[in-house]
Amino acid sequence: MKSILQPEQMTLTLQRLASQLLEDPALLAQTALIGIQPRGVFLSDRLAGLLRREGAPAFDYGHLDITFYRDDVRQELHVPGKTDIGFSIEGKRVVLVDDVLYTGRTIRAALDALMDFGRPARVELLVLINRRYSRELPVQPDYTGRSIDSIVSQKVKVLWAERDGRDEVILLDQED
Repeated sequence: MKSILQPEQMTLTLQRLASQLLEDPALLAQTALIGIQPRGVFLSDRLAGLLRREGAPAFDYGHLDITFYRDDVRQELHVPGKTDIGFSIEGKRVVLVDDVLYTGRTIRAALDALMDFGRPARVELLVLINRRYSRELPVQPDYTGRSIDSIVSQKVKVLWAERDGRDEVILLDQED
């Protein structure tokens, strides 16, 4: 087991990501920040809170469940989450938020699910961890907390204080 981000580093990383979204306040006002269920919601909740505390202009915020859009739904048991998008994404900049970008399949499913809510002007991707050399689909993040190189047998686990009692990102080897 190896620690990738410790609590202080995670706080700084989240603040940096929020600052990047705040760089153009006029654009943020035309933005919908959407966390991908289940694990992207912890990150998106934190970012939304940071943005609001920094005095960001009002922006739309929601959660997107992709359970029935996944291509592995028959191979694994997934418990559906809740989609909460009570606004139109038509013509808006949508920033999808997830904790770890690995193969790109979750993002593909999120894009499919998102289209049920309208046609955004633009879709961007924000991730806490980008596992760079494991992509199966041509998906790249627009905003990245930390990029790492890992092998297929390793797993990235993001711990959140709200759920796990502490903030940390760890890299687990197969035997851990």
